[in-house]
Amino acid sequence: MKFAYTYIMTNKGHTVLYTGCTNDLVRRVDEHKSHKHKGSFSDKYNCEYCVYYKEFTRYQSAIDEENRIKHMTRKEKIELIESINPEWKELVTEKGFVFDKTPWSERVKLVFDNLNGDDL
Repeated sequence: MKFAYTYIMTNKGHTVLYTGCTNDLVRRVDEHKSHKHKGSFSDKYNCEYCVYYKEFTRYQSAIDEENRIKHMTRKEKIELIESINPEWKELVTEKGFVFDKTPWSERVKLVFDNLNGDDL
């Protein structure tokens, strides 16, 4: 099963928030950390820390969530991040997921929902 992700990156001081979506979160975080896209927003503002992500089974759902987050106020984005990551820990590095923030019982439910045709 393939997944798509909506994510938020920040800089060391948490003064900048960058929202994006991708089908390969580990690769994309590595691109942010290595400043692969010179001159981009995330390169310019050193957005190297993934502090939020949400997984989807359909890419369009990830795009929709990205657009929803981009229209949030900064305060709302901070509340969203802190709802799953109150300490602003780095959730994904270029080496992989640091830890899975989703409880096992919820992940099982997501699999069953996907089998039934529901989306996350």
